[in-house]
Amino acid sequence: MALKRILTISAALVVSCTMVWGQETLTLTDCRQRALEANRGLKQAQAKREQSAALQKVALWQMLPKVSANGGYMWMEKSVKLLSDEQKERLSHIGDDLQADISEAIHSELSDLNIGPVTIGDALANRFDAAMTSADLSGKVNAMGNEIIDGLTTDTRNTGVAAVTLTQPLYMGGKLAAAYRTARLAAHLSGVQYDQKREATLVAVDEAYWQVVSVKHKQRLAQRYAALLDTLERNVQLAVEAEMATKGDLAKVRVKRNEAQMSLAKATNGLALAKMLLAERCGMPLDSRFDVGDGQDMMAAGRPETKDSTATTAGIERRAEMKMLRIADSIAREGVRIAASTLQPNIVLTGGYLMSNPNVFNGFSNEWGGTWIAGVAVNVPLIHPGGIYAIKAAKAKRREVQYQMEEAREMINLQVEKLRFELDVAYKKLAQAESNMEQAEENLRLADESFKAGMCSSSDLMAAQTAWMQAEGEVIDARIEIEMDKVYLRQAEGES
Repeated sequence: MALKRILTISAALVVSCTMVWGQETLTLTDCRQRALEANRGLKQAQAKREQSAALQKVALWQMLPKVSANGGYMWMEKSVKLLSDEQKERLSHIGDDLQADISEAIHSELSDLNIGPVTIGDALANRFDAAMTSADLSGKVNAMGNEIIDGLTTDTRNTGVAAVTLTQPLYMGGKLAAAYRTARLAAHLSGVQYDQKREATLVAVDEAYWQVVSVKHKQRLAQRYAALLDTLERNVQLAVEAEMATKGDLAKVRVKRNEAQMSLAKATNGLALAKMLLAERCGMPLDSRFDVGDGQDMMAAGRPETKDSTATTAGIERRAEMKMLRIADSIAREGVRIAASTLQPNIVLTGGYLMSNPNVFNGFSNEWGGTWIAGVAVNVPLIHPGGIYAIKAAKAKRREVQYQMEEAREMINLQVEKLRFELDVAYKKLAQAESNMEQAEENLRLADESFKAGMCSSSDLMAAQTAWMQAEGEVIDARIEIEMDKVYLRQAEGES
């Protein structure tokens, strides 16, 4: 009865202290939620996820038409000359030369009409020369030559060019489609990496939470043990005063009580450090004042069911590592297609509108002028040995990923079996620890009654108390070990 009264008073003191300080009590779900909201690594993974989604859209637009506008301006010291100075000189006097040639040809042809003193041919030739001079044939033709010179004179010292162009890939050997599928797989991969980071965050906060629960229980245990020794010290003090015990017995009790106080101080400090770690993983200030639940409701849950081989295999395939390797295999497959596309022809359709100043479509006039353009560009690789070796390298890369998948499956299977074995051992430890605790409690009860009846010494009672404390600590350790083994096993079997 005395032992139960002490335990009840200790528990009431702990509850009252918690109420006085007004600490917030966090459950495991609360800690998980806060950790997910505050984890910087998870935020980085989310940013990478958004980046991959944007790059997927970039890859999609590579297959769609592109419209671009281009323009340029250039100044030159000299203009482009379509005629040489000699050609300009000849064109400016082309009428004089033409008239002289015609006159010479007519005089030569009509000279045959001259018979003796009769110069009919020369007279006709002179009349024809007079007619051409009267008609100003040379001047008119010279003017036409000058017009040609003016028309072929350009002012290209200031040149402007502008174009709006549309480009549409028609066939690129399959590389654009493969690149898009690769980008889509990369986006999926970033999502799996986010899930993996989220899972690691939850496991880390679970570890910190159960560490706090464990240290909290051990602190309470240390408080109860210290309370027992305090009571024992008072009883032995009374016995010494009644000359029913020696001062040596009292000294032994006080040494043990000091050890219990030291253990309580270590547990208190350990609890503060464990709370700091939990606060850090939850994104809270390190000096946050909070409490956690006892975890009794979760620790009371029964043993998880053992899954059959089919369920285990399905769970393993849900693991983030296996998902990432399958995605890596798909990316490697697309890499083979991209490498093979280097040996395929490329066909691109182009079109647009081109403008220039000077207007090359209207005699190099100083004005803007343009025209519609359209065309098809074809590139056919003829000799490309590097592409063949690129394909071989891509295929070898894929085989490497497939070997990694096989190895990962074997390692995960081994991990699952190991964790199942460890969980089974932990349950056996708990059963043994609970049995030892029942015996220790019974031994402590009998020792306490014997001590009160004067049938055993204080050393025997302290030994019983120490054995009881160790048994209680083993039970706490076994229960926390079971909870952590459950967390690790769920993670290994692909459960969130």
